[in-house]
Amino acid sequence: MTDETFQWGPLASEPLCVADFRVEGPIMPLGQSPFGDRKVGYVTGGSFEGARLKGEILPGGGNWSTNGALDAGQGVGTFDARALWRTEDGAMIYVTYTGRSLISDAVIKAFRDPNAGPVDPSRYYIRIAPVFETSDPRYAWLNGILAVGCGQRMPWGIRHWMFAIR
Repeated sequence: MTDETFQWGPLASEPLCVADFRVEGPIMPLGQSPFGDRKVGYVTGGSFEGARLKGEILPGGGNWSTNGALDAGQGVGTFDARALWRTEDGAMIYVTYTGRSLISDAVIKAFRDPNAGPVDPSRYYIRIAPVFETSDPRYAWLNGILAVGCGQRMPWGIRHWMFAIR
């Protein structure tokens, strides 16, 4: 490694959209395999909205997640999600993301309790790194960006606030 100075300056971001992924129905456990404790959640629909794009999340995507333990009382997870978005003007956008979660056993217990109510998102960590693919020239700019997002568990699925990294 050399002493060269990073020449591009700090990373900057701008709001891209808020995406609500509906995951209605059971999360299907694959169980403990040699690769981890895997679960699959089926995306049943949803919506996204931002300054430059708006539309619906189509049914049929999903999240193939793994779960483990970071420390006693602290669960860690990974995401492998795919979805198809259709903008309000008819463009199709393929969205994939990976990510990480850190959720304490107490928060997991609250998530599973139907009488617990919403859990404050400051009590857990869900972060994603989405990428986009489209053939529509109106949205070609999405093909060249990396985004990051923060997630909040909702009664019907997950909400992600996404930001384009510049």
